[in-house]
Amino acid sequence: MATTEFFHDGGDWKVTEAMKEAYNNDGFVIVRNLLNKTEVAKVREAVEGNTDLHSRAYSRDDGKNRRSKVVLWNHPGNDITGMLARMERVAGTMEQLLDGEVYHYHSKLMMKDAHTGGRHSWHQDYGYWYNNGCLYPDMGSVFIPIDDCTRENSCLQVLKSSHHLGRINHVRVGEQLGADLERVEQAKKHLDHIYVEMTAGDALFFHCNLLHTSDQNHSSRRRWVFIVAFNKRSNNPYIEHHHPCYTPMVKVPDSALLECDKKESLEGKGFMKLKDDVSIREKVH
Repeated sequence: MATTEFFHDGGDWKVTEAMKEAYNNDGFVIVRNLLNKTEVAKVREAVEGNTDLHSRAYSRDDGKNRRSKVVLWNHPGNDITGMLARMERVAGTMEQLLDGEVYHYHSKLMMKDAHTGGRHSWHQDYGYWYNNGCLYPDMGSVFIPIDDCTRENSCLQVLKSSHHLGRINHVRVGEQLGADLERVEQAKKHLDHIYVEMTAGDALFFHCNLLHTSDQNHSSRRRWVFIVAFNKRSNNPYIEHHHPCYTPMVKVPDSALLECDKKESLEGKGFMKLKDDVSIREKVH
């Protein structure tokens, strides 16, 4: 995966033309060591044992008798996870990859615990977001693990360059949406199926039409990750829904994460309840 992998050496971070080209061609780029060990430890400490945060978690049936816990919020806030979402290395990078001003669409902590974590069916994020009135697929996400992600504990899998297929029809799979499996199987015959193994602090920046999935976690190791989703200002949704329409976002310097002394706060973050999710037209209760 030489053309899709890039490295942060701990110095000043810069998005290169090679990164932009890889993102446009392949639908994703991996940045190794985007967060250093001290930054990862700070983020991990902020969310572990935070009972207020975990009380907002919900789960979806994966269609195979397993569930994974998710906490999702719409506004980044000024706490540690807010600094993570708004820092230049995260928000600024996505802004350059999408070639225009972006705003925070949502953040989520996805918790696949050992032996119990459920799968996520093959899908495109735009398979959900299309239903929210986002007219163009000018959106992307940043996948940042706070635990190592390997094939053993269900790392993310992607079909390289599948974003060029355009939006595929999605159907209900358990309490999730999944891409039309006939299309997915045909795409697998033509596109590289990649297991994206990552170390805590690595980051995957990916296009909203990239097909991706993850298996159930049968291992003895949990897999917790942050995913921050961004939308372009020019793609302001035409439907009021459970995620924000354009809301200006103030980016912060990379130093803000370690400088932040505000513990995780529920204030102003706009946590989502599963019953409010209109991305799935048949309501999940």
